[in-house]
Amino acid sequence: MPPNEIRRNRPVVQRDISSVSEPRFRVAIIIVTYNSATVLAGCLASLRAAAQGTDLVEVIVADNMSSDGTEKIASREWDVPVTLLRTGHNGGYAAAVNAALDELRTAEIDGVFVLNPDARPRAGALEILARALEYPRRGIVYPRLLNEDGTLQPSIRRDPTVLRALAESIAGGHRAGRWGTLGELITDPMQYEYARPVAWGTGAAMLISTDTLREIGPWDESFLLYGEETEFSLRAKDFGWQPWYEPSAVVEHIGGESGTNPVLWALLTVNRVELFRRRSGWLASAAYFAAVVLGELLRSLGGRRTARAALVALVRPSRRLTALPG
Repeated sequence: MPPNEIRRNRPVVQRDISSVSEPRFRVAIIIVTYNSATVLAGCLASLRAAAQGTDLVEVIVADNMSSDGTEKIASREWDVPVTLLRTGHNGGYAAAVNAALDELRTAEIDGVFVLNPDARPRAGALEILARALEYPRRGIVYPRLLNEDGTLQPSIRRDPTVLRALAESIAGGHRAGRWGTLGELITDPMQYEYARPVAWGTGAAMLISTDTLREIGPWDESFLLYGEETEFSLRAKDFGWQPWYEPSAVVEHIGGESGTNPVLWALLTVNRVELFRRRSGWLASAAYFAAVVLGELLRSLGGRRTARAALVALVRPSRRLTALPG
């Protein structure tokens, strides 16, 4: 089938007429895939239970030229309304999200749930997130993320600063995240037990109000992969839309490849520095760059391959990834 062709599967959905008097939150789900065949089926199978209590209008699987059978999985008959959107190229995560948002531009929805294919929301998660989104100027809601073994996956962040970058470089992200507000990544488990405002969260699962999307515009496609959800959340915050963390909504997230793949870690680290540069003055940007370089240098001296790759990408721009496969 030609690029950008759309295939829709429309199951017969039994609606609960007992709640017809109370309008339900109308939601669409966007799942960006690239060679995601091993995880996509589990994700799609979880969505009917996850959407209980909401009106799930559409699930768009935006595929970035997979070659492993991802498209066939998305094209099966599911118990939720799934649309396969072939993007025609691998222009990155943000580009695929924007392509899916463009398909939804005429849909009557209250929010968009952006979900990774390796994530599985628990039953009722979307209704909980939707209720948290009802408060004025609350634009994005992040759920609690769990690893496959049920342990907490640290996922919420404070605003990036030079001091926090330096603390994470010297002490390590997990350790710095437990010391008051010193770290950007919040790692203290107790901090995940209550709902709270955040600067941003891991983009594996995030519910965004349509009002927020209309006001702040599309995702920034220049980041290719990693950093785009950070930029979007911080930009929403700039516009007065508060990102929020809601622990009652739970999503299991496999994840983890960026921490073990040198190429992906290098891309993540470079984008982290680039985002700070775009949002800060030259002096703060230089200090932030130096702090991140220090951290990657220390870890590369300890033999960490991911840190060495990031260090090379930071100090030698010609070695940076500028296009994705596919």
